[in-house]
Amino acid sequence: MAKKSANLPDFEAALAELEKIVEKMESGEQSLEDALKSFQRGIELTRLCQQGLKDAEQKVEKLIQQNGEFRAVPLNEGEGDTSSDTNTDDG
Repeated sequence: MAKKSANLPDFEAALAELEKIVEKMESGEQSLEDALKSFQRGIELTRLCQQGLKDAEQKVEKLIQQNGEFRAVPLNEGEGDTSSDTNTDDG
């Protein structure tokens, strides 16, 4: 099944469209058919936004200090060891 890439906005536009869909659906003034179409579009936009956030997260780097030097590392490197700068796996 081919995806309609021409129908996929960028992250900010997708988020704005998603907010409008939520407002419409919360108003309760849509017919059932229109509400279902809005829901389906909302799911598409949600997936697009989630993928955009995932892609951005992979690009984000943080600076850490190691042995007196700063270096850029992927954001997920070093996750879970926020309690201490020296992490040993001795048990």
